[in-house]
Amino acid sequence: MTKFADLKLSPKVLKAVEAAGYETPTPIQAGAIPPALEGRDVLGIAQTGTGKTASFTLPMITMLSRGRARARMPRSLVLAPTRELAAQVAENFDNYAVGSKLTKALLIGGVSFNEQNKLIDRGVDVLIATPGRLLDHFERGKLMLTGVQIMVVDEADRMLDMGFIPDIERIFSLTPFTRQTLFFSATMAPEIERITNTFLSNPAKVEVARAATTGENITQGVIKFRSAVKRNEPREKRDLLRALIENEGDTCTSAIVFCNRKVDVDTVAKSLKKHGYNAEPIHGDLDQSRRMEVLAGFRDGKIKFLCASDVAARGLDIPNVSHIFNFDVPSHAEDYVHRIGRTGRAGKSGVALMICVPRDDKNLEDIERLVKHEIPRLDNPMASGATPAPKSEPKPETVEEKPKRTRRTRKPKEADQAPVEAKTAEKPAEKPATKPEAKKDAPREKPVRQNNQRGGNNNQRNQVKGMGDHLPDFIAKSFDDRRN
Repeated sequence: MTKFADLKLSPKVLKAVEAAGYETPTPIQAGAIPPALEGRDVLGIAQTGTGKTASFTLPMITMLSRGRARARMPRSLVLAPTRELAAQVAENFDNYAVGSKLTKALLIGGVSFNEQNKLIDRGVDVLIATPGRLLDHFERGKLMLTGVQIMVVDEADRMLDMGFIPDIERIFSLTPFTRQTLFFSATMAPEIERITNTFLSNPAKVEVARAATTGENITQGVIKFRSAVKRNEPREKRDLLRALIENEGDTCTSAIVFCNRKVDVDTVAKSLKKHGYNAEPIHGDLDQSRRMEVLAGFRDGKIKFLCASDVAARGLDIPNVSHIFNFDVPSHAEDYVHRIGRTGRAGKSGVALMICVPRDDKNLEDIERLVKHEIPRLDNPMASGATPAPKSEPKPETVEEKPKRTRRTRKPKEADQAPVEAKTAEKPAEKPATKPEAKKDAPREKPVRQNNQRGGNNNQRNQVKGMGDHLPDFIAKSFDDRRN
């Protein structure tokens, strides 16, 4: 069996790895580290949770131990799709670079440009960044990439999903063509293959697992759910989620609940907290400081349920996650592989459960086609109706009470109308006499009110009709002239 001591790493790196408690490299590490140390380009394809981060940080530290960085010209560059993943790479670098004099800078959004500029101005050996923030610094004239010797692209398929491929291609063009490129991805989409063919030179391909496979130590299941009333579906799905959590009992020590939309992440987290669960949300709209605080709390066990969007699905090394709950079926089949890869890490067992509503059936079929097996269907724990019954019963009761009250008030009125009709039948002549009088008076009053409102003089309007009985002199004179 291969050991880290057989991989020709520097003594300082081996000491740091031993201090971290690792003795045997994972398959991706054993396959990628030797060609990387030889200076070859590496194309690593492995499912998430297999130790890809150490596959490039360990050889980088060994190779960069010789030489010195210059101001604004980093010697190596690591690109990560999300802030959390970039911060995790920086943390791994700190752990494995103990004893070396290598420096690093982390360029991510949500942090002041001034602080990052100070680090770059001093000169850094390793620059870890997200594509957007890296290009921001470059366009401001604060950074030059002509000194990059080693370039790493981590979670390349996630870069594709997030629309970073044009940025990656531009960054490649800003670095020397003599650079060494280490390219890692969990899946191999056609667009990713095109980039590797363009920017990698005769790479050593290391594939330790079939693309888009799920861990065998993860117990998977899907619950098909259909709401009787469509508008109640979100609430009933949250009820079902809590029922699934209760069903797992004490085996559920820490869990990530994945939602497709950020607004649902907040809603589900708020619902769990309302029902007494220790839950917090994390997604791209939160401040970076808050996101890091929530992640730290989840790693330390202070937070039991992490409600997340796909920002937390890739590359995050969160140990001891016992369960993954997919509140929504992911829109992209590859995301399912990455989501459930947060559990069952380092050889441990894990559970991944998913709720599927009728509109998600097509996405479920895509997932099963990708992973090449059918996900077991599980019984709905709420099928007995014990949990939703108290919430659904009160509504019909209130609806039934209202018509009963209105019917009781109408019946006496119908009973009272019978004697009234009998009385009117005895005196038929009185009502016709009063009704016409009311009708005659009404039209007479209306024109008077309208004229008064308009401010006109009723007397003058009644008297003046044409020219009246008076004949003006000039008209009478004209008649006399004609006679003469």
